[in-house]
Amino acid sequence: MSDVIVRFETVNTNYGFTKALDNASFTIREQDYVVVAGPNGSGKSTLVRALLGIMPHTGQIELFGQPLGKFSHWHRVGYVPQKMYSFNPLFPASVEEIIKLGLLAQKHLPKRFTADDRKMVGDIMQEMDILDLRHKSVQELSGGQQQKVFIARALISTPELLVMDEPTSSLDGKARANLFALLRHMNRAHGVTIIFISHDLSDLGDDATKLLYLENKVVYDGSLKDFCLPDDGHQHMLHHHQRED
Repeated sequence: MSDVIVRFETVNTNYGFTKALDNASFTIREQDYVVVAGPNGSGKSTLVRALLGIMPHTGQIELFGQPLGKFSHWHRVGYVPQKMYSFNPLFPASVEEIIKLGLLAQKHLPKRFTADDRKMVGDIMQEMDILDLRHKSVQELSGGQQQKVFIARALISTPELLVMDEPTSSLDGKARANLFALLRHMNRAHGVTIIFISHDLSDLGDDATKLLYLENKVVYDGSLKDFCLPDDGHQHMLHHHQRED
């Protein structure tokens, strides 16, 4: 049986007096491709924040078999946020420089970039169709182009676990298709475990191996193909844009 990569045991989180996650329990195993879905405010992004250690919680969370509070090997985890960061105009980083930052966590001191690193950066920019932007300041780019840059930064470190919070929201149809093809290859050929927060299950087709459907609790934890909700409007909601949790 494959190793457990993520474990939630009766995890609870709150925003003030509002319960965001209510006794959430589930496991994600090595090479799973998990879609996390649910209506507005159901706890999808909260789950990600708790997993990354930036959301207070009760209960137990484990990463790669270690309690979250003791986990330190963050180079094994890649993360693409729902919203891009704001940029300091006094630090006009180029596309190439931003992507290189994804390699720093796995380097020992002194942290120097090599010819192999530069080739990796070039390869991932080619894969994401942003090679012609390599010397541009990230501040000059459109929202969709910036999204590609931060996806490339997460992918270049070849993480064992990749967490993506609605990463396609600013991408056009071609870029979305290319990203899904790349994720499929990473999952199937390289064994990367993927957690994908999505508002549109139809994009993922047969790629996902598992679905977590949230309504502040884990309502469904199983295969995507077997998922079926009563006809109360939820199924319709899965195929339309949702606001951030």
